[in-house]
Amino acid sequence: MNNHPRTWHAKHKESLTKGERAADRLRNSMGSWRFVSGFIAFMVLWAVANSVVLTARAWDPYPYILLNLFLSMLAGLQGAILLIAAKRQDAIAAVMAQHDYETNTAAKAEIEQLMTINAEQLRILRELQNAGTR
Repeated sequence: MNNHPRTWHAKHKESLTKGERAADRLRNSMGSWRFVSGFIAFMVLWAVANSVVLTARAWDPYPYILLNLFLSMLAGLQGAILLIAAKRQDAIAAVMAQHDYETNTAAKAEIEQLMTINAEQLRILRELQNAGTR
């Protein structure tokens, strides 16, 4: 049994839609060295297969027009996915800022209450001191 209170972040993750989760996964995978390495390997294999190995049967001979089409489509999709993810990140930042504001406001009220109690205690101590010196 987990006695830890659920954090805002955990609650937020549970409330995400499938599309929002997919955008996060794509953003995280496209922004990784694994993706970059795989992408470079794919580009090299495409060029080798269409230039050296399969010259007579190349499906996309140099200057790789089909590859350029795929790269253009990928760039368009990546831009859209990154914008979706950035928009979501902005929404998360706004909610977290509101949460911080509410926490700070509550903490300020509690501190002011403690300061009032402390001032009252100091007043009572002074009265006791004055009563003891008389």
